[in-house]
Amino acid sequence: MSPVDIVSGDWPTLGEAASAIRCTVFIEEQRVPQEEEWDGRDAECRHFLATLNGQPVGTARLLPDGHIGRVAVLPSARGTGIGYQLMEAAIQAAREAGHAKAELSAQLHALAFYERLGFVAYGEVFMDAGIPHRDMALAL
Repeated sequence: MSPVDIVSGDWPTLGEAASAIRCTVFIEEQRVPQEEEWDGRDAECRHFLATLNGQPVGTARLLPDGHIGRVAVLPSARGTGIGYQLMEAAIQAAREAGHAKAELSAQLHALAFYERLGFVAYGEVFMDAGIPHRDMALAL
C-alpha cells in the first residue's frame, strides 16, 4: 500500500474524518462561519478522503449535479500532490456518474491548481464566506 490512499464513500462512513479536516481548514484557518460550512448537503454527496500513512489529511465531495466542493488538505500535507489525487478521484467519479462536465467554485488563490487539472474559469469574481471565488468547469 502506498503512503497515500484515497477512498470514497458516503457521509456516515467518511463524515467524521472529513468534518475534522474541514473544521481545521475552513472554520479555523480560513474563518468560514460554521453555518456556511455545514450547508446540509453532505448526506447527498459522494465524499473522498485522503490518508497519508493511515492518517486522514484531505477531503473533497461530489454533489449529485457534478459540482466538486469542500476540497481541503491539512497544512501539514500540502504540496505533496494529495489535493491533485483527491481531485482526480472526484473527476473520475463525476465521469462515471455520466456528467458532461465537472464544476466548482474556486478560491482565487487556487485557480492555477484547478487549471492544471484542466478546469477553465468563467464569470465574474464573487464572494463566498468572505473569500473571493470564481466558477470553473471541466468538460468530461
